Amino acid sequence: MNPTLVFFIIILCSTSISICLADNDNLQDACPTNTTVTRMVFINGFPCKNPSSISSADFTTSNLKHAGDTDNFLHSSVNIVTAADFPGLNTLGLSIARTDLDLDGMVMPHSHPRASELFFVHKGIVLAGFIDTNNTLFESLINEGDVFLFPRGLLHFCMNAGYEPAIAFSVMNSQNPGVVSIGGAVFETDKLLIDKIVRRLISVRGTNMANFSKIHIQ
Repeated sequence: MNPTLVFFIIILCSTSISICLADNDNLQDACPTNTTVTRMVFINGFPCKNPSSISSADFTTSNLKHAGDTDNFLHSSVNIVTAADFPGLNTLGLSIARTDLDLDGMVMPHSHPRASELFFVHKGIVLAGFIDTNNTLFESLINEGDVFLFPRGLLHFCMNAGYEPAIAFSVMNSQNPGVVSIGGAVFETDKLLIDKIVRRLISVRGTNMANFSKIHIQ
């Protein structure tokens, strides 16, 4: 086979793989999502608005302004805003989120297969952590103004470690990070790890953890 043709095929394949594995680079200043068009062709992203119809409203959102509903078993709420909800994010490889944690609230371990996450505590005290592929737990007690990093694809969690509701905001490096939730049954195989998380939170909060004890896997 012609060496030049072989080289061209290798370059083409490697480029195609990189495009599939990451958000596409933006080829223009902005490409807000066209939310009015019916999608007939499914692409890696969303169709763009006509440049002549782009406005400042495409780059503004109030979706994270209000607290989420924490009246549930975990006493927590997570609201992720992607390019589907915030047009200006389209093709920029970004999404944002708000996490509300009521007293003793917890976001159970989950992962984002397409994004790393910067987790910024706006109010309260939060115990945040992640578990790497060696089953090692990395966790930290973070206060208002602190930032914790959840690496892409790794299981992570957060818990309210204070005595008042906590609020956190996140930025993720994908316009559609995805969420993989892990059921409690999966963690039956590693009760020692869960016990370690529980003991750490109890050491921070003391023994007044009646609500959290319901979440702990027996």
